[in-house]
Amino acid sequence: QVQLVESGGGLMQPGGSLRLSCAASGFSFSTYVLRWLRQAPGKERELVASISTSGGIITYADSVKGRFTISRDNAKSTVYLQMNSLKSEDTAVYYCNALKSRDNYWGQGTQVTVSS
Repeated sequence: QVQLVESGGGLMQPGGSLRLSCAASGFSFSTYVLRWLRQAPGKERELVASISTSGGIITYADSVKGRFTISRDNAKSTVYLQMNSLKSEDTAVYYCNALKSRDNYWGQGTQVTVSS
């Protein structure tokens, strides 16, 4: 059974930091591209960051470059998103996604709210 379980979301003040984790099971984690996406109320889901199977290719949305860092630990089947210098516009539900050919797995999402 494929599972992606996000954790680490919550309420944070602007300028603060949060670290999201996504623990995977039920598939060959190391062979999948991993992505973090987010969806704010009333907006479409957007790609935040992606990381290749080996971690050698990483991309970020322009809105988070220099503030967010994606990483993966294939031994632990976990992908992370370190979020620094948080802004109110980062408020959204954050989803973990594993992608390979026709396989496309999603977590249930974790809420991140940035507010003073």
